[in-house]
Amino acid sequence: MRPRIFRRIRAAGAVLCTFALGLLDPVWAQSSPVLRLATQDLPPYQMIEGDMMTGIAVERVRCALDAINVPYELHMTVWADAQLGTQTGRFDGFFVGSATNARANYAVPSETVVSEDLAWYLPLGSDIDPNDPKDALSARYSAKFATSKWQLLHRNGYNVVMRPRDAESLLNMLIVGDIDVALEYELIFEHYMEKRGLFEDQFRKIPFRRQDMSVHFSKKYTEANPLFLSRFNTQMQRCLSEIQ
Repeated sequence: MRPRIFRRIRAAGAVLCTFALGLLDPVWAQSSPVLRLATQDLPPYQMIEGDMMTGIAVERVRCALDAINVPYELHMTVWADAQLGTQTGRFDGFFVGSATNARANYAVPSETVVSEDLAWYLPLGSDIDPNDPKDALSARYSAKFATSKWQLLHRNGYNVVMRPRDAESLLNMLIVGDIDVALEYELIFEHYMEKRGLFEDQFRKIPFRRQDMSVHFSKKYTEANPLFLSRFNTQMQRCLSEIQ
């Protein structure tokens, strides 16, 4: 997927709001110290409507960055590239994601941007218990590929099959019987169910746990800008109360 770039640039007492699609102008990039944040298409947190990037997480991140007057770009790309790009220095961070040991090696999480419930989803007639160890190997589990959920399933010995590229594909695999159990955030699955004209009561849902998700800023960026994270976190707390 070719990244889509949405810029917001502040300069010389004026606010220039340029949400442009395509590749970044290399001359402009070399002359401005711009915070580069990557994300993925994940409604209703991050998504593209028309030629604009929007969603709950996007609006909260913008709110905090605008308040501290930081010039920034938001890059829409695939999730694996957002994380790898932060590791390699192509991006200064990515959002939104949960805290993991792997991410802690190269990035620092912000104040929580989104807090959401994770749940297991199964067909209505299923008697599988995802919390029972004996069912971990006998059933077919999946989550979005290359996410912390996917890694959690592998780490805990579940029989993980398929590699869905997004939550919509994951839901379709559950519907057609390619998998027996899906692990996903409730709000995300509800969005795709509604898109397909389905209802939550058409599935068996078992709560798993509540998960906090943040912006993960690269250690290189936070070390070079030691006051940034505390300022961002202060404004994020305010933005959480303003943007529901």
